[in-house]
Amino acid sequence: MTTAMSISLIVNGERVEADVQPRLNLADFLREHLKLTGTHVGCEHGVCGACTIRVNGDIVRSCLMLAVQTHNATVETIEGLSDSGEIADLQSAFKERNALQCGFCTPGMLMAAQDLLKQSPFPDREQIREHLSGNYCRCTGYQAIVDAIETTARARAGRLS
Repeated sequence: MTTAMSISLIVNGERVEADVQPRLNLADFLREHLKLTGTHVGCEHGVCGACTIRVNGDIVRSCLMLAVQTHNATVETIEGLSDSGEIADLQSAFKERNALQCGFCTPGMLMAAQDLLKQSPFPDREQIREHLSGNYCRCTGYQAIVDAIETTARARAGRLS
């Protein structure tokens, strides 16, 4: 039996202290221990993007990280981005453009889309497709998702002018 390890981190702005098994992956920690079920688990190999979150400002696949690796880190999940209003416009565009469909990939897509828009506020459609290439969607065919992100980028650009 492996000894639990103590971790301390900030998740969506709140300090979290927990004792976890060293082999517990971050996605399972978020879902099972913290009940943050917006982080979806799809392939468990880092390929599908459903488990995308932010750790210290960078998007990562939470199924590929161990919870113990986040000791003293800042973690943001889809719940944190949604609750803060940071992605309200993206969420609205996804709904308006019918980019949601079954919704399984949506949290990871939103996390990746926001990451892109923070890095490149005016991406073209090819840049959007490239940035989302690590996130799988089996329902939409991606066109509606690209449309939603492009619409959000244009709207944000209009607000900056």
